[in-house]
Amino acid sequence: MCGTCGCEGDAGVRLTTLPDDAAHPHPHGPSGDTGRTVVLEARVLAKNEDLAVRNRRSLAGRGIVVVNLMSSPGSGKTTLLERTVRELGVQWPVAVIEGDQETHLDAERIRATGCPVVQINTGAGCHLDADMVRRGLEALDPPDSSLVLVENVGNLVCPALFDLGETARVVVMSVPEGDDKPVKYPHMFRTADLVLINKADLLPYVDFDPERCARQVRSLHPAAEVLQISATRGDGMPAWYGWLRALRPGLLPPG
Repeated sequence: MCGTCGCEGDAGVRLTTLPDDAAHPHPHGPSGDTGRTVVLEARVLAKNEDLAVRNRRSLAGRGIVVVNLMSSPGSGKTTLLERTVRELGVQWPVAVIEGDQETHLDAERIRATGCPVVQINTGAGCHLDADMVRRGLEALDPPDSSLVLVENVGNLVCPALFDLGETARVVVMSVPEGDDKPVKYPHMFRTADLVLINKADLLPYVDFDPERCARQVRSLHPAAEVLQISATRGDGMPAWYGWLRALRPGLLPPG
């Protein structure tokens, strides 16, 4: 098991540019020596940080914006990506890296929009890391000044630990999950540049206080922005697109 997060490191990682499939070894191997857990964690994270720095420099040099989308399973990330690709992609070249433990289901949904997509299957691994994203970017080869959206593995713990070399981090939470997610998973929300409260169309039907949730987020990270959206109905999506555009000032016209 991985000393950093407990994922099954020997399960392997598969990166797929649909419809081809290729196997890759998981970047962290199994470790049964609990006495070395802290050392292993430090080494894994240090190696990842070095790779993330390289990713960030390379991407910045090409004017490519990478956004790391993190959430628990079922928050609506893939639906959000589908709508974003269709509506924002007419103005800005967009590509997607899909992270999941198994299946190509989400990548198939994104490919149906006409967007370039690479699927990374982590096996029992519970997060993407900088090397997986590097390989995904090599397979995608996005054009300069484009946008790459990374759908991380559904998990509110481990993805927060691993810098991918991204431009910004977005945490997507949904109304049915409850408004206490920030205080239950503080490290994830401390790393967020933006928190999207998705499925806002369900607010009349569930016990969710958006203001209380926003206060919790800002108590953890005062600079974080919070937006309410409905990826299915379209509520709040212009504000989301505006936030993305602001990551590269002057790249896109307003509207």
